[in-house]
Amino acid sequence: MASYGLIEAGGTKFVLGIADESGTMAATHRISTTTPGATISEAINWFGANAESFAAIGIGSFGPLQLDKSAVDWGHVTRTPKPHWSNTDLVGPFARAFGCPIAIETDVNAAALAESKWGAGAGCSSLLYLTIGTGIGGGFVSQGKLLHGLSHPEMGHIRMPRHPDDVEFSGCCPFHGDCLEGLASGPAIIARWGHSLSELGAGHPGIRMIAWYIAQAMVTFQAVMEPERIVLGGGVTGTPGLIELVRDIATVTAAGYFAGHPKDVITAPGLGEQSGLLGALAVALSSTS
Repeated sequence: MASYGLIEAGGTKFVLGIADESGTMAATHRISTTTPGATISEAINWFGANAESFAAIGIGSFGPLQLDKSAVDWGHVTRTPKPHWSNTDLVGPFARAFGCPIAIETDVNAAALAESKWGAGAGCSSLLYLTIGTGIGGGFVSQGKLLHGLSHPEMGHIRMPRHPDDVEFSGCCPFHGDCLEGLASGPAIIARWGHSLSELGAGHPGIRMIAWYIAQAMVTFQAVMEPERIVLGGGVTGTPGLIELVRDIATVTAAGYFAGHPKDVITAPGLGEQSGLLGALAVALSSTS
């Protein structure tokens, strides 16, 4: 059976995998995200030491990315706040090293594909995957196809209403200040309270505030796309009880207007921590179909 190289390229770590088309993992490995040259070289060396060849390599990466195959910088990270990584070519080094097709998508688009194929959205006609961690991003799948426009969606940068108890915080997005990412991401939480959300304690008012922001986003995305499933991933959403609280607040905010009830629509990833690597597999398989 053919082998596929898998890369979940994150801002703090690269998760690497080798799998067959059924998703059975032969090997996995994690490396720290440092400089582009060092990180990519370490990934290439690990793949070379663990597989003779690949049918394709799939990459799900932090962005923004250039995904237009007609562009001279296709497969590059573009303008990113991640130090040293702007204008980095992610596709070229792997293509030269292994001589196989390379497919690339945003990490959230890749995870959305995986969740729609094998996870929480299996059997559903549409799925929105939103990750809330160091950054916030989203991918939308309808009838098995990802949503693209001039570029990939940047759902973490939608404008948000302000929580009445949060008017003094200016937000931490370097581009937009108090967009969704600027208000509800991991760094925004630490900027206010000095700890991650899960470290604040069950009764801390910050938990309900962040749930409120996420719930407003859920209702917005229901109004725009009406997805059959909304999957909430990322480290922030691992806070105990947060997803349940988001469902409750979204239910009140939606006021019964949408076809999908938030308590039925909003869910945790069905693939758990495998969403990223299996997303890279879904992207790799798309390059050979």
